[in-house]
Amino acid sequence: MAGRRPEAITAPDGGRTIAVDLADESSIARAAQELGPVDGLVVLAADHANGPVTTLDADRVRRALDAKVVGPVLLAKHFAPAMPQDGVIVLFSGVVSSRPGPELVVMATANRAAEGLADALAIELAPIRVVSVSPGIVDSGSWDGLGAEGKQRFLEATAASYPAGRVGSPGDVAQVVLLALTNPFLTGTTLHVDGGGRLA
Repeated sequence: MAGRRPEAITAPDGGRTIAVDLADESSIARAAQELGPVDGLVVLAADHANGPVTTLDADRVRRALDAKVVGPVLLAKHFAPAMPQDGVIVLFSGVVSSRPGPELVVMATANRAAEGLADALAIELAPIRVVSVSPGIVDSGSWDGLGAEGKQRFLEATAASYPAGRVGSPGDVAQVVLLALTNPFLTGTTLHVDGGGRLA
């Protein structure tokens, strides 16, 4: 597992962590050299730049796009040449790509770009597969900052608006990532694990 702060990552038993910053190509190149060939990459990085468009800071916007677009391009640049032909890259989008809202301009754009990037990389890197996963609202801890009551109200209102009648769980998303990693006929597409939230 890798991230900008590897000390904050809990790796599975026997796993290792390394430092990688998707805004720093040299760290990506070092990781590719250190790890050698890998069968798959799952790219979870995000660096949100939410807020009214009239107040957005250019550096924050660039960091958001680095995380979702530029960084994954550089990961493909450095890792794909050594990946096996049945290798796979999984990128992450999000339901806001289909349902943009006020103050989410950068997030919506970056997520939509990640979906387009998956399509384009699937063509360029074939037969290596590339898939994007687009979760809806998931009770993953991301909403804990709302406080217990605020979080409960938000998740209940979201569940009521979703065709599935509930919000997602980390397990729901993990199952879809596993599908993306293991189905050899799946590439160049976005898997929506959003309880129908994009339709609500």
